[in-house]
Amino acid sequence: MNPKIAIYNKSGRTTEKDVTLNPDIFGVEIKDQLIGEAIQYYQMNKKKPHAHTKIRSEVRGGGVKPWRQKGTGKARAGSIRSPIWRGGGVTFGPRPNRNFSLKINKKVKKKAFLMALSSKAKDKEIVVVDNLKVDKPKTKEMVKILNKLPLKKKSVLLVVSRPSKKISRIARNIPNLLVSNVKSLNTLELLSYKYLLITKAAIDELNGIKKEKQIEKAKD
Repeated sequence: MNPKIAIYNKSGRTTEKDVTLNPDIFGVEIKDQLIGEAIQYYQMNKKKPHAHTKIRSEVRGGGVKPWRQKGTGKARAGSIRSPIWRGGGVTFGPRPNRNFSLKINKKVKKKAFLMALSSKAKDKEIVVVDNLKVDKPKTKEMVKILNKLPLKKKSVLLVVSRPSKKISRIARNIPNLLVSNVKSLNTLELLSYKYLLITKAAIDELNGIKKEKQIEKAKD
């Protein structure tokens, strides 16, 4: 028997309708190692290098040989910018051109996405709302809706079927809330927030995903 989820309205009350979850999307076997690989992939691809150390050619000064080659009793030295000198260049230090990006098999990425959805369904962390139309484009209107839904004041990932500038604008100042859509949704987003608040249109779109290309398009 396929699991069913109640559909709420903006007032926080359940409607007479419910949605049946597709077991091929929301009921797959969960493997933590595979999900971990996908999360690392998304995290590392977002990472940008900031640390920058100067090599000997970038350190200021030191163009003249400090002392003559022989006769001083000191070790030979050609420049005060040498890495062995205090204040000199750095050898093998961090550079801003480092590439942190990782590669992952497309099938692994797809399976991890379905596992993340299945994890939310298993833990009963999916809340479906019929629509999110607001009378006024105000943040307080969205806050009222969120407070009426069974979200227990936890972090929320709000997923709509299509990108909406209106919803994104009124929700951007609400803490612990991220607005996404079906096409941009990915494993990292799903598992970074406690509850998945999704519109009826969006979950119907996820439920209807069957072909691998559609799944890949939905999670990239």
